[in-house]
Amino acid sequence: MGLNVGDKAPNFSVAGDRGGIVDLAALKGRKVVLYFYPKADTPGCTQEAKDFTALRAAFEAAGTTVIGMSRDPAKALDKFQAKHGLGVALGSDEDGQVVEAYGVWVEKSMYGKSYMGIERATFLIDAEGKIARIWPKVKVKDHAAEVLAAAQAL
Repeated sequence: MGLNVGDKAPNFSVAGDRGGIVDLAALKGRKVVLYFYPKADTPGCTQEAKDFTALRAAFEAAGTTVIGMSRDPAKALDKFQAKHGLGVALGSDEDGQVVEAYGVWVEKSMYGKSYMGIERATFLIDAEGKIARIWPKVKVKDHAAEVLAAAQAL
C-alpha cells in the first residue's frame, strides 16, 4: 500500500447506494471509516457489512461515518443494501480510481491463477482528512469492533 498514517486521504466522489453520491470532502469535520471489500453479496463481504451496520449507532456516537467501497455498480449496491438491511453508506468505484488511489487494487491468486482484485482493507480518516489508522489484509471476524474502538479513541 502506498499510503501511510499521517498522509492526507485521497479525495473521492462516487456513485452511492440509493442513487446518492459518496463524497469524502463533504464529510470534512467528521471521522470516516473507509473499508474496501472485494464484491457485494459474497459471504465475507456480507458479514463485514452486517458487522459495521450492527455498530452504526456507536460509530455515529463517536462522530464517525462508515463507508464501504467496492467496484460493484451502484445497482448491485442497492440490491446488496436491500437484501441484507445494511445501514452503512456504500460507494461504487466502477472505474477503479479510488481503489488505485488507496493502493488496494492488487494482484491476487486463486487456484494457481493470478488476477487483479481488491485487497480487503480499512482506513480510519480523522476529522481533518488525514489517515489515522490502516488495517491491511483484513480478516472479517471482530474487525468492525476493533475499528470502532480505534474511532472512539481518536
